[in-house]
Amino acid sequence: MDFALDRETEALRERVRAFLEEAVIPREVEAARNLDRLEAIARELQAEAKERGLFLPHMPRELGGLGLSWRQLAVVLEEAGRSLLGPRALNAAAPDEGNMHLLHKVASPEQKRRYLEPLAAGEVRSGFAMTEPMGAGADPSLLRTTARRRGRGFVLEGRKWFTTGAEGAAFFLVLARAEEGPTIFLVDRENPGLKLVRTIPTMDHWSLGGHGELVLEGCEVGEEAVLGEVGKGFEYAELRLDPARLTHCMRWLGVGVRATELAQEYALKRDSFGRKLAEHQGVQFMIADSHMELHAARLMVWHAAWKLDRGERIRHEASMAKVFVSEAVGRAVDRALQITGALGVSEDIPLSIFYREVRPFRIYDGPSEVHRASVGKRALFKGLRP
Repeated sequence: MDFALDRETEALRERVRAFLEEAVIPREVEAARNLDRLEAIARELQAEAKERGLFLPHMPRELGGLGLSWRQLAVVLEEAGRSLLGPRALNAAAPDEGNMHLLHKVASPEQKRRYLEPLAAGEVRSGFAMTEPMGAGADPSLLRTTARRRGRGFVLEGRKWFTTGAEGAAFFLVLARAEEGPTIFLVDRENPGLKLVRTIPTMDHWSLGGHGELVLEGCEVGEEAVLGEVGKGFEYAELRLDPARLTHCMRWLGVGVRATELAQEYALKRDSFGRKLAEHQGVQFMIADSHMELHAARLMVWHAAWKLDRGERIRHEASMAKVFVSEAVGRAVDRALQITGALGVSEDIPLSIFYREVRPFRIYDGPSEVHRASVGKRALFKGLRP
């Protein structure tokens, strides 16, 4: 594996960093003080990303994307992730990025025209409705939402929650249990059988549309709403979730990097007990730990991206990366906040916001404990070598 970046990728990384520094990061204070304008700010930044030729890095050129490899995408999304606004500005934020990936792989030509193309263009947002209260989530086998055949269509019944981006989404990918097995359906927001009950109050506030609770009651859809084949819902969910876990890691890695940069800048300026904070060994140890863990996290992400580029599955690698990166980034942000003290607790710099936003990463897309159990089982019972 060659760790050197080619000229094209290096140049693209510098362009993304310039975009972040010149256009995205300057909007953070405005967004933090006016979260109700988050979507409007994101759309303005998307327009500039299009002008700069940075929009939609994860999709092929025929959809208006940059057609990057997974390895290139890892570099770009890490840079974009240095701001919570960055991935959304590139139209490469969750859940839309993962939904685009699945639609591109599985959707029919008509479904791509109706759902994927406007999503890729940034004209609409979407949701992925799998998680249920006391049901499917970390354990998909607990799926309770049903899809009952009626004539040439289906009737969906059930309740979903923590559907990210629900408020304002144009459509949802809904996982339900049909007679033939779990199936994913494309359900329009205006379907009268789908109701957004509430946006759940949570500690993280920067996901467009929040985390919604949905009720499906007499929700009628036609056969054309089936994504792919009936009964292959779990297979498609994994096809979506493994790369989506990795792109989550790519984006959040940028948060860890930015947090550490802010801590270093502060430590080099702040006087403490007769010398710069950076001269105290305790601070040096914290910075060193963050550098080592973020470096290891980046290598895990790059390796998994390399395997995807080779056409290999990354179920094992995605689980390991999800656990390690989420925890490493959380520790890096925590150390940065500790080093910056009262300034870090304030919102004069974004560390306190990072702290709130990054903590749920250890739960979303599978808790660390579930992924650890999966990694351990594969290692023990499938003979995987460390």
